[in-house]
Amino acid sequence: MPKRVLIVDDEENIREMTRLALEAVGYEVGAAGGGLEAFAVIGADESWDAVLLDQKMPGMVGIEVLRRLKVMLPTAPVVMMTACASVDLAVEAMKLGATDFVRKPMTPEILRNALKSALAKVRKQSAQVTLNGFSVLRAADILDRAPQRPNERCFIVRRPDGREQQVVVEIHPDAVSAVEKVTNDLPLSKGFWTEQAEQFLRDFLWNDGDAPATGRLTLKGVEHEALAKAARKEAGK
Repeated sequence: MPKRVLIVDDEENIREMTRLALEAVGYEVGAAGGGLEAFAVIGADESWDAVLLDQKMPGMVGIEVLRRLKVMLPTAPVVMMTACASVDLAVEAMKLGATDFVRKPMTPEILRNALKSALAKVRKQSAQVTLNGFSVLRAADILDRAPQRPNERCFIVRRPDGREQQVVVEIHPDAVSAVEKVTNDLPLSKGFWTEQAEQFLRDFLWNDGDAPATGRLTLKGVEHEALAKAARKEAGK
């Protein structure tokens, strides 16, 4: 039985392009031009397997629609679509239950890969969240050993087709120095730098659409918000 996918997008040409791309590989597709129409289409029908949801729509933006969708279709993965490359928005969507976040304009291949990946995660009952179909795993959680150098963090990037690549993020001394200045020269925990390195890698995947060919990245600075958070944490001790 074909998987049923609901497309929610206010642009008719996007809905049609997406429908054709998915029907070409065997999906059963429904469409709605906005949140209210989507709710009406779903009704009491919980048999939808996945939702492709646009973020920027008149009346009710995607994030607002997402909140209601996760109540109406709690087990269906929701893949968000947007032309705005905002990692903060992606993180917010993930917290609300989105499974993936793809950046417009997307090719049919990217769209199908993201949907395939999202549906696969449901089958595996995994809560792993992705960007453009890529997922990031901390190597220390799945490998026997972590990187030898204390200024490096190792990750496994899993592509939409299942291929994996190890990526090492090196933490530059300038980044460490900038953080220590706002925390009274007190080095922060390894967990802080692991989170910063992981976010840096996710930003790279979001903006470049692939893992670094060399398998290495260098984190040379920390976002102002992260610095402020570190300073507040230190002040509260």
